[in-house]
Amino acid sequence: MIDVHCHMLPGIDDGARDLDMALFMARLAVEDGITTTVCTPHIYPGLFENTVEDIREAVVDFRQALQLAKIPLEVTYGADIQITPELVQGLRSGSLPTLHHSRYFLFEPPHHIAPPGMLDLLHNVILSGYVPVITHPERLSYVEEYYDQFLEAASMGAWLQITGGSLLGRFGPRVKAVSERFLAEGVVHLLASDGHNLKNRTPELSEARDAAALWVGEEEAQRLVQDRPRAILDNLEPGLVSPPHVQPPSRNSKGGKGRSSFLGRLLGGAR
Repeated sequence: MIDVHCHMLPGIDDGARDLDMALFMARLAVEDGITTTVCTPHIYPGLFENTVEDIREAVVDFRQALQLAKIPLEVTYGADIQITPELVQGLRSGSLPTLHHSRYFLFEPPHHIAPPGMLDLLHNVILSGYVPVITHPERLSYVEEYYDQFLEAASMGAWLQITGGSLLGRFGPRVKAVSERFLAEGVVHLLASDGHNLKNRTPELSEARDAAALWVGEEEAQRLVQDRPRAILDNLEPGLVSPPHVQPPSRNSKGGKGRSSFLGRLLGGAR
C-alpha cells in the first residue's frame, strides 16, 4: 500500500513530535503493509510556517534515520496545503509542493468555515494543469450542508481522499456515515491515513481498506490504497487512471446488509 497523506516528519507540525515517534510510526506503517509514505506536513500561514526547503531537508534527514534504523519504508513528500488566493502561483513557482513533484497536490479546506468560491478556485487550479486532492471532506463540520459541492468538485476533476480512521468510526458516527455515503456515491479516489501519532491517528491503512471493500468491492478498495496512489507517484494523467467504481456487494457479503440499508436511507432521503 501507498499512503499519500501522513504527518510523519518529526517536529515539523502537529504530527510526530520527535524522531523516536516518527520511527515508531514508520515501523507501524511497514508492519501494516505500507511500502511508501508521502510525508505531507501542514503549510498553514500563521501556524505552521513550513517551506518547501524545510520539508525537503526534513525528508532527507528522515530517510537517513530510516536507513540507520533498518526500517524498509520509502518516503517522499508533498504538503497539506490550506486554501490561499495565491494557490496556482505557489504551485507554479514551486513554493507550494505537489505530491512527489507530480501534478497532484493535497487541498485542505478549512475545517469549520465553508470557503467561499471553492469551486471557482478548484476550476482555476484544474485549468492550470493540476489535480487537487481534497483531503478528508468527510471530517469538515459543514460537509452535509455543502455535500453537493464536493460531488461537483469530483465531477470537475478533483479527487476526494477519505481518512482511513473515518471509516473505522474514530471521528464519531457522523463522520463515519458521511464517509460511507461518499463511497456509496462512487466519488472517493483515495484512502489515506492522515497519520499524526501513535494513539488515535496511527499511520495504518489495512483495516480501513477492508472496511472500504464492504462498500466498493475488493478490487476498488485496492485501487484506493495502491493503484491510484501509484498513479500519483508516476504523475499519470488523470484520464489514464481508473475512475472510482462501486461494486455492488453479493448477498453473502459480510457488509452487504449494512450497505444496502445505508443506500436505502441515502436514496430515500434528501441530498
